[in-house]
Amino acid sequence: MILARIVGTVVATRKDPRLEGKKLLVVKPISPEGADEPGYLVAVDTVDAGFRETVLIVSGSSARMASECKDRPVDAAIVGIVDTVKLDAQHEAELAAARKK
Repeated sequence: MILARIVGTVVATRKDPRLEGKKLLVVKPISPEGADEPGYLVAVDTVDAGFRETVLIVSGSSARMASECKDRPVDAAIVGIVDTVKLDAQHEAELAAARKK
C-alpha cells in the first residue's frame, strides 16, 4: 500500500466504458511524516475521498480487487482515508536525529 495525498482531479470525457462514472483523482505519494515523495499517480476513488486528504492507495492486481474495480482497467485505487499515522518510538527518534543534521 502507498500513503498519498489527493492533489487534483482528472476529467476524461472519452474513456473506456468500464470507467464511466468513476472519479479519477491525482495523488502525490507521501512519507509517513507527510513529506512529499517523487511522482504522481492517477487513482480510481472507491471511498469518496476529498481534496488534500491523506489516503491509502493499492496498485496493480490489488487495485483490480478493490470495490467497484473488478474487471476494469485500473492500475491504482484509493481504498482508504487515513486519520492518523503513528510511528514507533525508535523510528520517531531516528527522524528527530535526521532533522538535526
